[in-house]
Amino acid sequence: MVPDIHVGSNSELRRYEALLQMADLMVHHQDLEELFQKLEERLRELTLFDAACVLLHDPSKNVMSLHALPGDSDGPAELAVEDSAAGWVWKNQQPLAISLSAQQPEFPRCLEILRRKGLQSCLLLPLTTAQRRLGALGLGSSKVAVSSEMDLRLLQRVAEMVALAVENSLTRTALQQEKERLQVLLEVNAALLSSLDLQDLFPAISGFIRNAVKQEFASISLYDDASQTLRVYALDYPAHSELMSPGAILPLRESGPGMAFLERETKIMNREKLAEFHHVCTDQLLAHGVQVGCCIPLITRKGAVGVLNLASRDPNAFQPQDVSLLKQVAAQVAIAVDNNRAYGEIAHLKDKLTEEKRYLQGEIRSALNFEEIIGESPALERVLEKARVAAPSDATVLVLGETGTGKELIARAIHRMSTRKDASFIKLNCAAIPTGLLESELFGHEKGAFTGAVSHKIGRLELADKGTLFLDEVGDIPLELQPKLLRVLQDQEFERLGSTRTIKVNIRLVAATNRDLPKSVAEREFRSDLYYRINVFPIRMPALRERQGDIPLLVRYFVQKFARRMNKQIESIPTETMHAFENWEWPGNVRELENFIERSVILSSGQVLNVPLAELSPYPDSSHEGTLQNMEREHIVRVLRETGGVIAGWGGAAARLGVKRTTLQSMILRMGISREDYEN
Repeated sequence: MVPDIHVGSNSELRRYEALLQMADLMVHHQDLEELFQKLEERLRELTLFDAACVLLHDPSKNVMSLHALPGDSDGPAELAVEDSAAGWVWKNQQPLAISLSAQQPEFPRCLEILRRKGLQSCLLLPLTTAQRRLGALGLGSSKVAVSSEMDLRLLQRVAEMVALAVENSLTRTALQQEKERLQVLLEVNAALLSSLDLQDLFPAISGFIRNAVKQEFASISLYDDASQTLRVYALDYPAHSELMSPGAILPLRESGPGMAFLERETKIMNREKLAEFHHVCTDQLLAHGVQVGCCIPLITRKGAVGVLNLASRDPNAFQPQDVSLLKQVAAQVAIAVDNNRAYGEIAHLKDKLTEEKRYLQGEIRSALNFEEIIGESPALERVLEKARVAAPSDATVLVLGETGTGKELIARAIHRMSTRKDASFIKLNCAAIPTGLLESELFGHEKGAFTGAVSHKIGRLELADKGTLFLDEVGDIPLELQPKLLRVLQDQEFERLGSTRTIKVNIRLVAATNRDLPKSVAEREFRSDLYYRINVFPIRMPALRERQGDIPLLVRYFVQKFARRMNKQIESIPTETMHAFENWEWPGNVRELENFIERSVILSSGQVLNVPLAELSPYPDSSHEGTLQNMEREHIVRVLRETGGVIAGWGGAAARLGVKRTTLQSMILRMGISREDYEN
């Protein structure tokens, strides 16, 4: 039973005055350490105790944390609740007196502390408020009989005031910490909203974290699906920039970040646990004094995308309240990573669409050889039948034939008749691009992949994804580039120049060449495995000399095409001219015919096609000049004979030949044609 207090003596009055001063002290001092210092002074005035301390319960560890008052040189310590007298007081909410003279073997640690400090007894009072049980107030004396020297009821009042002061201080501290944590979250969120470049932002984000959580090493590692590893994406080692660089690989099952990623939960690892991984990155951190690491998975709605990694030289870093904050930061970073990837995909698709648009615009602007296949010859019909058979499948087609026979036209026809007709038809002339640039054109490159690569470039393979890729002059692909093309055809995947990321595509290849590929294979200028891979369905385009019956159709088509383009009206083609076209071998095939007709339309000023027949010679040089002139002279003489020598007028020779009257008269004079020549 605690005796009542009777205020009647001067000592009792002094105690109550000290109690009032202590109440005022509790109100005006907010910092715990400052409060404990003033509390010790008042307790000495109030009681005969020689030492005082406050022991607070730590729920995260279930220990009693010792906060020594000034004069106690031992400093903070932790005592297990079950082994501590303060723990007994906290649990039972009753005062407890301990004396060295009494037999109390249940608290040997407390007895040891009393002996070490030269104390003979101590009194422990519960620190309790209406809201929570905080711990115990400990008062020690160098005298054996403590209870006879103190007024327990008065000291209980003191303990109640101390409890209120401690609760207020802890609440203010918690609020301040929460304010700091919210500030960190706001700063991180503001930084992430300011830019999508997480690599550049991460040092600032790490600095914000460092304001609230002690850490010296921070990094973000992202999951790489191709290699099924984590790759360091961004890092912040302010004093140790040589430790690691972006791109370093972290195995999933042999690293702390990997385990956090696989198990989708935060991992706190001490130095001994870190040393078990035996990874070069972990070894470097340990060599720089790291005592504890924290790995928090970055999880989005799509799943885990990476890990936020922190490390500290302080073994007490990353307490539960710190981990709670770090999880919130990690959630924000995960959203930023997801947004960054989505933006990257959108930017990639935008670049791809831009490239496709530019490519297609170039295709529209470029002069196409012809818009439709012109001809009815059996040779051409056989080609079209093969194209109809091959088109529905995804088989690789090899179009063979001389230059100018229209190999690209057949490739386009195959694409239009295939299931890929709604996707892109992308072409690349392998002979028209320098060897050093061909690989970049085909596969694309990353920024900085080589000198002059100032930005990333999407290759033709990516542009042709889900469509058709037409490789013209495929026989001119350099030998060193052929294995890479073979891999694309076999595995439908490749890497850009300067990148390790594998890109998967779905393309149909149509190749064309005017070379003798079997001969190139025999001479080791073309890989046999690539030849067999592209020679799945060969189609040979006939030369124009093999389809002479199609020449009149082609001539009329090209005449009308170029006449419309040049705003001319050409109504007729002389019979002799058409015979000349049919009898010429056309070594340049349809392309040569097209160019020749275009030149003829340019030269034509009337409604009759004016053809420079003298050019239709395999050797247009001085040794054959007489022969060509004779042919042109005979043609003019024949026309003059047919018109009865009439030069001007609708049915005159000038109109028939497609030249002006004055031009024909000059030619007659130059060639020495007389009336006798055409009248006879």
